[in-house]
Amino acid sequence: MIAPSQIAVTHLTEAQAKNELARLAELLAAANLAYHGKDTPEISDADYDAAKRRNAEIEARFPQLKHADSASDQVGAAPSDGFGKIAHEVRMLSLGNAFSDEDVEEFEGRIRSFLGLADDAPLALTAEPKIDGLSLSIRYENGKLVHAVTRGDGSVGENVTENALTIKDIPHVLEGAPEVLEVRGEVYMTHEDFADLNARYTARGGKSFANPRNAAAGSLRQLDASITADRPLHFFAYAWGALSAPLAETQMGAVERLASLGFQTNPLTQKFTDLQDLLAHYRSIEAQRATLGYDIDGVVYKVDDLALQARLGFRSTTPRWAIAHKFPAEKAWTRLEAIDIQVGRTGALSPVARLTPVTVGGVVVSNATLHNEDYIAGRDNTGAEIRGGKDIRVGDWVEVYRAGDVIPKISDVDLSKRSENARVFEFPDVCPECGSDAIRDEGDAVRRCTGGIICPAQAVEKLKHFVSRGAFDIDGLGAKQVEMFYHDEVLPIREPADIFTLRPRDAGQLARLKNRDGWGEKSAEKLFQAIEDRRVMPLNKVIFALGIRHVGESAGNLLARHYGTWDAFETAVTAAKPDTPEWDDLVSIDGVGAVMAGSLVAAFAQERERASIDRLVAELNVQPVEAPETDGSPVAGKVVVFTGTLEKMTRAEAKARAESLGAKVSGSVSGKTDLLVAGPGAGSKAKKAADLGVETIDEDGWLELIGDA
Repeated sequence: MIAPSQIAVTHLTEAQAKNELARLAELLAAANLAYHGKDTPEISDADYDAAKRRNAEIEARFPQLKHADSASDQVGAAPSDGFGKIAHEVRMLSLGNAFSDEDVEEFEGRIRSFLGLADDAPLALTAEPKIDGLSLSIRYENGKLVHAVTRGDGSVGENVTENALTIKDIPHVLEGAPEVLEVRGEVYMTHEDFADLNARYTARGGKSFANPRNAAAGSLRQLDASITADRPLHFFAYAWGALSAPLAETQMGAVERLASLGFQTNPLTQKFTDLQDLLAHYRSIEAQRATLGYDIDGVVYKVDDLALQARLGFRSTTPRWAIAHKFPAEKAWTRLEAIDIQVGRTGALSPVARLTPVTVGGVVVSNATLHNEDYIAGRDNTGAEIRGGKDIRVGDWVEVYRAGDVIPKISDVDLSKRSENARVFEFPDVCPECGSDAIRDEGDAVRRCTGGIICPAQAVEKLKHFVSRGAFDIDGLGAKQVEMFYHDEVLPIREPADIFTLRPRDAGQLARLKNRDGWGEKSAEKLFQAIEDRRVMPLNKVIFALGIRHVGESAGNLLARHYGTWDAFETAVTAAKPDTPEWDDLVSIDGVGAVMAGSLVAAFAQERERASIDRLVAELNVQPVEAPETDGSPVAGKVVVFTGTLEKMTRAEAKARAESLGAKVSGSVSGKTDLLVAGPGAGSKAKKAADLGVETIDEDGWLELIGDA
């Protein structure tokens, strides 16, 4: 079976993604400790960036797997015992990434959609080089530097005040600043200074640094400030945290204010109102990259109007109003040696290219994603040609490139080097794991194994998903242990319910778990107790843990909030068939469409899968989801529908506000609807609400009701 690290992010199952995030967290933590704490990098800069990007891509695809100490929120190592720890008053978040002009256009489109701005409405964006260094937050009170803190895990960083005071670009005293001002920016080292530093250290018999970023990060985190002072560090200011008074009304104005206070700001920072001019500036900065004298890895775009930034707000880990446009990935040609098929938790057959190892962007690449059978054949899932219609065959010379994934992609095939004996790749129509038919449903780009729970690959991956962090998160029962127990003939775990009968089954064995290699009495008892601790679980986690296709963690939350209890959920999904009230109620949940509803209904309709679910629930005490704190909310617990055009907020803002007040937002009007908020252009929903006697108010009435008028 292919290791998760060799699978493209787009093909990872949730269980595989959980294991991969754990691997990347360990890798990144070790790398951070090595180059931040010990100044002895263990992996290349390109390896580090690639792992960081893969981590972020996995979390973007599986947001339910992201946890508080995510590696994507860490630039340096976790706060060291050698430094004091300081909590950030305003959390330091990461940025989303764009890798093409189209990504940037989509970014602007999302902003306009969220804010309700027309395509021709003015929207100013700033563009600034993305410095490849170490983030630092410097707090001033009454004009005096109080402390300087590394980003750490985004919430808590290391107190490096004494070291920061040695950096000449950081003022110790400010004139005319707000009473409280946290200035944020990047500590970096120039190419010239980096070369001089390495020459000095090599001459003394010391080790040279891997690159300027590692040197800057390690230098700032020295326990002895005199060592930091001996290393030429610089600081660009470009943002802020806590403020007692606004710096300006715009991003550009705030950066100019920081410059007037004595901070170095990047001279390439500019404001644009035309998207094409913005992209032209990106290409201009890219052309200057080699001559800037310091490392950058892209350009950061931000909404200029700070009031709009506030309206846009944040996702769980990134701001909606900013994005990093990374520079293009490097490319290389190599030979395709083989095509392997990976079977995932949902039965998806995913092809992976095995390549003659080649260096791409400083990283040795030996695998690439091939997406699906259409991609191999030279077409997309609509039948349109890609790569000029050139198919991919074993033995071909292929061009590979790296973008957001550690696993690269294939962009082209050199037909002039194709062997006359090269055969068209025949995608398997049977599962390589269990031999069951592998079918492709109409409209699905992926071929899937029909073996279900009899397929070892699916069964193992479902079990790994069940015990993953976002699901039951059973301490001591990770991917490795799941593999072991699944193949164990004496004490097997073949389905989730088997986990909760493990202790009594073990008690009836002559060869007890505690006596096996790698186990002991304490470790066995710890596992049994961890399992017992998970018998009481909230409804949303149970739904997510079932591993039903299309039902992620956020969907589990939606379903749990809507139905309240397991009995209500199970009864509704069992009875839900098209054109039934239960089906209409299910698809009316905002965020639950016909595809997800179909997956739920199919899972509960399959006799063997339903029996497995029933056996599991019989072992559990499933708890209703705890309701949010909505004391005094006039809409708590009510079902609200928005229709028509909202003029003072967008639909996305209205939905978010309603949910924060404890309301359930539905996409359709039914007998369960409590309130319809109708803007201009309201059509069939308004008529249906009137027919059903549902209370209807306009946008002004809604704002008055919730106290936002």
